[in-house]
Amino acid sequence: MTRRLYHVTTFGCQMNEHDSERIKGMLESLGYAESESRADADLILFNTCSIREAADSRFIAHLGEARRLKREHPERVVGVGGCWAQSVKDEVFRRFPFVDVAFGPGQVHRLAEFLTSDSLGAQGFFEFEGFTGHLPAKRARHHQGWVQISVGCNSVCSYCIVPSTRGREVSRSPDELIAEVERLACDGVREVTLLGQNVNSYGRDLSRGSRLTFAELLERVDAIPGIERIRYTSPHPKDMREDVIRAHATLRALCEHIHLPLQSGSSAVLKRMRRTYGRERYLDRVALIREHVPDCALTTDIIVGFPGETDGDFEQTLAVAEEVGFDGAFTFVYSPRRGTEAATMPDQVPHELKVERMERLVEVVQRRARERAQRFVGRTIEVLVEGPSRTDPSRLRGRSRHNKVVNFDGLGEPGELVDVTISAATSQTLSGVASLAARAAR
Repeated sequence: MTRRLYHVTTFGCQMNEHDSERIKGMLESLGYAESESRADADLILFNTCSIREAADSRFIAHLGEARRLKREHPERVVGVGGCWAQSVKDEVFRRFPFVDVAFGPGQVHRLAEFLTSDSLGAQGFFEFEGFTGHLPAKRARHHQGWVQISVGCNSVCSYCIVPSTRGREVSRSPDELIAEVERLACDGVREVTLLGQNVNSYGRDLSRGSRLTFAELLERVDAIPGIERIRYTSPHPKDMREDVIRAHATLRALCEHIHLPLQSGSSAVLKRMRRTYGRERYLDRVALIREHVPDCALTTDIIVGFPGETDGDFEQTLAVAEEVGFDGAFTFVYSPRRGTEAATMPDQVPHELKVERMERLVEVVQRRARERAQRFVGRTIEVLVEGPSRTDPSRLRGRSRHNKVVNFDGLGEPGELVDVTISAATSQTLSGVASLAARAAR
């Protein structure tokens, strides 16, 4: 019997990438096979993001193609999951009547129920019921794995809809998490990334008898044989405690990289954003990181043009970017999100001014990142091989513990650790030559 085919398109953050791996694993356990082409698929799925307007716009364009394919073969199933689906749950079927099933981030498992039921009508599932981490996964890379340690967020940032799409923060049991990482290690995973909307507030909602701090969880994961690298995303500056920073200096597998979202360098703007920290608190955390882990790579998120952002506010953001010298930054032009406090704030910044400020910020970020990257030139660093270079298939591509992309000459298979001597650096990538032998697992 011919297997039914599925095609999944993913938008947004690492949590969505993790959820899509679980969706694929669940579908294959039901007998589906993945199709490279959307046109050949019996089941077309979109795992959506609604954090930024650009993701919404891209998704709507893709959804138009799905409508055309559905017209050609009405028996095709079209499904929409993720944060966008959750945010428009009351109108998704009215706006897009060709969609057969819609589900929020906490309802991925209900997709299987829909596909195995006899229901002929469209169905929506939007209540939080569980973690996708309980589902089987089809990993994008055999040697790397996502581990969802919590879901939801208790912060009330005025621009963000995550609390309304993923709910209040809920932490998974530490014993369950450790067992999952142990299974991943036995399956050949060498690098795990711990995921949460506010990953470093993990455990505060657990009962006293089972509670671990985030630093204690990192220590337990570090002790698992076969795990060579630990990453996590995204932390919140208000919860970046000294014990977590010290863990970067003492734990063998915890990488020398911290993604610490800034959002704005102006305390006044941060207050309107409801970020619960100011410029000085942020810089204090940076200083503590540099004290304990001098070589740590720091990356960040910055929003340009938040409502009420003055020229002086923006200059403060530029000054922080100059002072810190981030190794990389995700920079965004503010776009209003329906249902958020910021969307109705006065003094919305004109689009042209946002674009002008963004250009100035990108220049500072890239220049400082390029300057920071020069510290690697002449050094030999550990690189986890990912596959062929995207720009030159004759070379290999991997990632350093500092989360820098490294293109290099030499030998190595995906999942191997190799030593690479760096000969050149740009703001985003390193280049070099590998030693002859791959490293054995420690």
